[in-house]
Amino acid sequence: MKTLIDCKKTCKVKVVKLNAPRDLKQRLISFGIMRESIIEVLEHAPAKSTIEVKVGKMRIALRAQEAELIEVEEI
Repeated sequence: MKTLIDCKKTCKVKVVKLNAPRDLKQRLISFGIMRESIIEVLEHAPAKSTIEVKVGKMRIALRAQEAELIEVEEI
């Protein structure tokens, strides 16, 4: 399955599953990152250590380790 870190810049995806521990999952949900939500990838850091995404009108920076736990499918 494809994860959020695999997506290129300007890619739009739908969240399929969150494979995160309970605390991280709750934090992601509070940002609007949950099953069926639409995410747009805005930017990758040069070393791909972080990824900037847009969920709704909010911009969020995620660590690569966090983005690897979010399964997505392209739309």
